[in-house]
Amino acid sequence: MKRGRCRPTAVWAVLSSLKTWARGIKRDVVALWIAARDPRVPWYAKFAAGAVAAYALSPIDLIPDFIPVLGYLDDLIIVPLGILLVVKLIPASLMDEFRQEAIQREARPKSYLGMAAIALIWLALAAWLAWLFWPRR
Repeated sequence: MKRGRCRPTAVWAVLSSLKTWARGIKRDVVALWIAARDPRVPWYAKFAAGAVAAYALSPIDLIPDFIPVLGYLDDLIIVPLGILLVVKLIPASLMDEFRQEAIQREARPKSYLGMAAIALIWLALAAWLAWLFWPRR
């Protein structure tokens, strides 16, 4: 084997593990959406699960994907970290149940509340910037 070249099996193994990780993230987002609506989950975990799921399921990102590097930061770091933190707040037996239910669901839910929250954040930021830079007499 020549130096500096990857073996095709190693590349396929990495791609396979990334696909498995992405499927797990998608499943956990739906599981958190389910957890946010379950009465057995503590209120603080419901709130956190709802916030993470609403953000992850929102069709609008806080940082748009067309911004180089930063655009994918939320998809690669913020959402998985949010999931990890919320999963620790939910009892393991319940989380396993929610994951099984998420696997059985065919359609991925959409969060219009999350979309509205992100849109409000953008509007508030635009209003603040306009106020900050508006010429005053």
